Amino acid sequence: MNELPSPTMPLSPVSLPRGSLHRGDHQVIDQAGRGSISVSWARHQDEVRQAQRLRFDVFAREMGARLNSPVAGHDVDLFDDYCEHLLVRDLATQQVVGTYRVLTPAQARRVGSTYSDTEFDLTRLRSLRERMVELGRSCVHPEHRHGGVILALWGALAEFMVRNQLDTMIGCASIPMLHNGVVSGDAAASIWRQVSQTHLAPIDFHVRPRLPLPIDRLDGTLDIEPPALIRGYLRLGAKVLGAPAWDPDFNTADLPMLMRIADLPARYRKHFLGAR
Repeated sequence: MNELPSPTMPLSPVSLPRGSLHRGDHQVIDQAGRGSISVSWARHQDEVRQAQRLRFDVFAREMGARLNSPVAGHDVDLFDDYCEHLLVRDLATQQVVGTYRVLTPAQARRVGSTYSDTEFDLTRLRSLRERMVELGRSCVHPEHRHGGVILALWGALAEFMVRNQLDTMIGCASIPMLHNGVVSGDAAASIWRQVSQTHLAPIDFHVRPRLPLPIDRLDGTLDIEPPALIRGYLRLGAKVLGAPAWDPDFNTADLPMLMRIADLPARYRKHFLGAR
């Protein structure tokens, strides 16, 4: 079992060794008859590998992504070594059934960018970067997509943000290009049309896709709901920062999204943070 390497730069506003940004104890949640799950942060490389195996199963085997990974059967990229990895386990099997990765501001400086920077020009977010984390590679095992796992992940993320004096989260929320069995961007164009009318951020925070989805050449009139994760983000007060980028490797349209702790609706602040 290999310990994750200690960084040469701080991970948060205070200088801490890797792994000190989060508590060592596991949060155990009883899901009313669905079985118990635990929430924890990876402290060893083998735990990160478990998350990467789940990501491969979901992104490559289930969704058909073309992954250029140095480890067979795992989704691994250059950002993983700089991220904190959040894990949800099924306590009965000890299998990792949900994961997020979190890139903190100092680690983003250390690696040179965020993943989102590779898909979008984030120049207008420069004033936010000192207290901004990037969320990415969110996925849940298909047998556990009933809401409990994602709520557990969000609760741990909110606690992480507050404890480390971080207030802004960004990330790329993916929309599959496959709709009704046909590969097209019409669903993504239609979802973009909907959310741009109701959840668009102020122009000061707009970003530009480096490889734009060709919205003008697509049918944006479909009556289609956004994916569950995007709907969840919007309920939490997230804003869309601009038009989607096309990710040809994952065959998705990616919406740039921003969520701030201060914008959490009161009921979610109380649920996740115990705040009134």
